Amino acid sequence: MGSKVMTELHWLSALEAVKLIKNKKLSPVELTDALIKRIDKYDKHFNTFISFRPEQALKEARVAEERVMKGDTLGPLHGIPFGLKDIIDAKGWNTTAHSALLTDNVAEKDAFVTAKLKESGAILLGKLSTHEFALGGPSFDLPWPPARNAWNRKYFPGGSSSGSGAAVAAGFLPLALGSDTGGSVRNPASMNGLLGIKATYGRVSRSGVIPLSFSLDHVGPLTRTTSDNALALSVISGWDKNDPASAEVNVPNFSEDLDRGVSGLKIGIIRHFYNKDLIACDEMVNALEAAITKLEKSGAVVKEVSTRPLQEFAACNRVILLSEACAIHKDWLKSRPEDYGESLLSRLLPGTALTAVDYVEAIRTRARYTQEFNEIFHNFDAIITINNMEAAFPIEDSALCEKIYPRQARTPFNVTGNPALAVPIGFNREGLPLSMQVITPQFDETMAYRIAASFESNTEWTKHHPDLDETSVY
Repeated sequence: MGSKVMTELHWLSALEAVKLIKNKKLSPVELTDALIKRIDKYDKHFNTFISFRPEQALKEARVAEERVMKGDTLGPLHGIPFGLKDIIDAKGWNTTAHSALLTDNVAEKDAFVTAKLKESGAILLGKLSTHEFALGGPSFDLPWPPARNAWNRKYFPGGSSSGSGAAVAAGFLPLALGSDTGGSVRNPASMNGLLGIKATYGRVSRSGVIPLSFSLDHVGPLTRTTSDNALALSVISGWDKNDPASAEVNVPNFSEDLDRGVSGLKIGIIRHFYNKDLIACDEMVNALEAAITKLEKSGAVVKEVSTRPLQEFAACNRVILLSEACAIHKDWLKSRPEDYGESLLSRLLPGTALTAVDYVEAIRTRARYTQEFNEIFHNFDAIITINNMEAAFPIEDSALCEKIYPRQARTPFNVTGNPALAVPIGFNREGLPLSMQVITPQFDETMAYRIAASFESNTEWTKHHPDLDETSVY
């Protein structure tokens, strides 16, 4: 099974690789081996992997190749390597949450999403760096160093799904899963030039995933293309009896409208998030306005729309997140506080001062905000807004991290539960990625992908990749 692929294997999209594998033009072994060699050469500079099992992956790739040669029925991701944020269980693998508290924690079974990917034929290559328990970070006082940005290792890769974002951007994997409680899929997607989705709350099961906030947590894919993201979400979605929040709804083919374009769609733009509530940098605003212009030229009707101030959504998210996180961590906070990293501990402790009244009021507030926001979709097919207020910042500047990290517009959609898709929209003067969000009605992820695909078809951003020989230099 010899390779006839002209494109460098590590930059193949998952969909491209799947087609080549099914047509016997590419072996899963060739693809897996190429990614392993790339990881071996470069990941020492980026720290994306916590656990890495190349021999196991190659063994599974050989089995995948045998199935192709036998003409067996193949799953939609057959032979495609993937990675998991290290809060997601894979049977027989450590799930550490990047914390000294869980260094010896071995999963007894696959998480729901892990099982779904394996059933599709995908091959687990490794577990990926995160912020401690998906909240603290970037931290330099943990058992593993923090992941670094694939476009420049001096810079922050976003969090908390930091390793997932950096690994996909670096060409180590075509697909990785992360989690999103206040933006932790969309943040690394934005800072690494990727697609990253927080689907509708309940669309993707969290069973087998270490929780941060029971009612805000989501799991979602990070990819380099819209088509890969839609395919991955189709694979990992579905009802799960083991997740009480799992929605028993139909899972559509999220790829079915990728070629429909945006002509006639009514799209709202929330500008006050970044020109009044917070002030975004000029490069980010200019890139977003250019993206809006492209959509208008493609036939979309874009009108400005207003919601509650960004800060009100953020405050609601914070109370719920910290209340639920402290409930999860209460025993360790009492018995082993010294085993937490400084960053996580400083974020968790304020939650111990919150009361039951605070929590109940935040839950009731969320219900009201959700109803208000979803009324907007009576007049619009989708909403667009900014993702971050700035591009990535130097990872070792802790003061800058504390200042810039909260400057984002992602938490509203964890509060409301609406689908929110991070979409790359260009680069700043330093060559660091810029990003927007596409938000759609509950359980209409297909619309978000339709808009992203239209924008992608009119841009060149999927063809831009970091040169690791340059970006790995400190």
